[in-house]
Amino acid sequence: MTRHAVAAIAAAVGLVVAGCTTDEPSRPGGPGEPPAAAGEFRLVSYADCDAALEGLRAAARKNVLAWADRSYGSAMEPAAGGRADAAEAGPNAARDTAKTAPGDSGGGSSGYSGTNTHEAGVDEPDIVKTDGKRIITVQGGVLRVVDATTRAQTARVPVATDPNDAYDLGEMLISGDKVLLIGARYGYYRERGAPIAPQLTLVDLAGTPRVLGRFGMSGSVVDARQVGSTVRVVVRSAPEIDRPTQAGTPESYRLAMIDAINKADVSDWLPRYTVDDGGKVSTGRVDCSAVAHPAEFTAATMLTVLSFDLTKSALGNGDPVTVAADGDTVYSNGPSLYVANDQRWRVMARGDGDDPARVQQRTEIYKFDTSKPGRPAFVAGGAVDGWLLNQYSMSDWNGHLRVATTTGTAVWGRAEGGTSESAVHTLKQNGRSLAAVGKVGGLGKGERIYSVRFVGPMGYVVTFRQTDPLYTVDLRDPAKPTVTGELKITGYSAYLHPAGDGLLLGIGQEANDQGRVQGTQISLFDVRDPAKPTRLAQHHVQGAHSEAEFDPHAFLYWPATGLLVVPLTGKGRGGDGKLGALALRVSGTTITELGFLAQPNADNGYPAMIRRSVFIDGTLWTVSAQGLQANDATTMAQQAWVPFA
Repeated sequence: MTRHAVAAIAAAVGLVVAGCTTDEPSRPGGPGEPPAAAGEFRLVSYADCDAALEGLRAAARKNVLAWADRSYGSAMEPAAGGRADAAEAGPNAARDTAKTAPGDSGGGSSGYSGTNTHEAGVDEPDIVKTDGKRIITVQGGVLRVVDATTRAQTARVPVATDPNDAYDLGEMLISGDKVLLIGARYGYYRERGAPIAPQLTLVDLAGTPRVLGRFGMSGSVVDARQVGSTVRVVVRSAPEIDRPTQAGTPESYRLAMIDAINKADVSDWLPRYTVDDGGKVSTGRVDCSAVAHPAEFTAATMLTVLSFDLTKSALGNGDPVTVAADGDTVYSNGPSLYVANDQRWRVMARGDGDDPARVQQRTEIYKFDTSKPGRPAFVAGGAVDGWLLNQYSMSDWNGHLRVATTTGTAVWGRAEGGTSESAVHTLKQNGRSLAAVGKVGGLGKGERIYSVRFVGPMGYVVTFRQTDPLYTVDLRDPAKPTVTGELKITGYSAYLHPAGDGLLLGIGQEANDQGRVQGTQISLFDVRDPAKPTRLAQHHVQGAHSEAEFDPHAFLYWPATGLLVVPLTGKGRGGDGKLGALALRVSGTTITELGFLAQPNADNGYPAMIRRSVFIDGTLWTVSAQGLQANDATTMAQQAWVPFA
């Protein structure tokens, strides 16, 4: 099930701040405040919790048609949170965050690679992290530490509280000796008063590694970002309303839903949380003391931004800020954090999957000020026409937010005869609004976006149906964005990565003239002349697929030596089922293969599936569920194998 197929049942924009606060930037509009300027995004406060309950019930009743239609007759409850899957996610265009050892210039073989992230200085959760000395992974509910010098496992820490939750703790962020493990927690709807399983686990690696604490909130994790030692975690929650059974007719189900809504209390909408700090357990619920809402919302979900300081020895309650809204895309440039919410779930709820044009195609965007530690401030909101591919469809640069979207009937991949097209919008904060500044449309008519990359004042957009138009978009004048060039080639790039000096790397699929994909391809593009983008080199692996095509965390590029590594499966003509990692070198105008790396077979006899690769001081490490393998980053000769015990 894809990220958008499991998106929550709301498209609201209300604000609920945990506890009473007088922080002016995050204070919603209220009866005593001046009226909003024309076109300004403004949240309206409820007078008290009774008024909040009345408003939440009214909004939920108004939207019960789509809510009930989405749920009726389906044995599978939609699951919120989690990452996009291969079918829908496409690429998350990212900026390489290669790091160097203190005092090192980053040239040649010294230094180490960080997680491949969207923005430099803004870390993202992943299954492996390194500080250049240690390699830290989490697999099957066990945290492991491997010394990069001795090439030996030095720590093994079971972190799952329940065997059924072991594989939920799949990603992490680190700061010094602290590791914050993050669980997807795919459960969305929740029964009243059901126990809350922890989604966050704090581990201290200093001395004897130990678990310091855990945090859980009703709902599921959407995503997280880290700047310095501060981590922001976005959680999406559904109300604890007693949902009726799916017996009877759709009409009887709607009536039963309305009855359940009318019986719900305001607390049923507010997320609960549990904190375990070293065995001291406390519980709480976000407060309704500052509930606000826009003109229209569904009251079906709550979106919470949590803040944690990894220099501390306890997690605490995350100082939550909760928005009465849905959200499925998180982007941060550091000072600001954006959460985007679209209406795509309504297509399935109404059964309009073959005609998305019948529903409003709009993405709402909420902006939080995260320039200071502690609780973020909600500062502005806005909306654009169309639907995002992922977080890399957004970019905050020089005070403007650039957003790439697709509208029309090819959004779900049915491009033949479709009316879809894509556009790039520019927005600027004006008071409490993200106001439209400029727009250029008409990109890829009858197609949808497969990848986006913004680099400085330029944007690069790939759409696809049968051929791959790579569009160059000049954004130097935000009021007048302009398409300056277009390159048509077979296949498509699902992820674009800056390679310096006006070059772009692309990974995706080659395709024939009819658009049928034919295996992984890596392309090197020259975009120095925005009017004439060209492809300088291509490397095609017949019948292959790569996780890097839909998850850029699997993409490693070390610019000092031109080393490029991606996981690969189905290597060979027609695909022979091999699993491993493809190592390439990008030099000048060429791409050459250095080797195909495979780890030892698993205990069941199947090849180990390599998921990630890490560069540390001339050694290339590959990561799988079975262990870590070290290879010389120049010759690809194997140096060590560290199996996970």
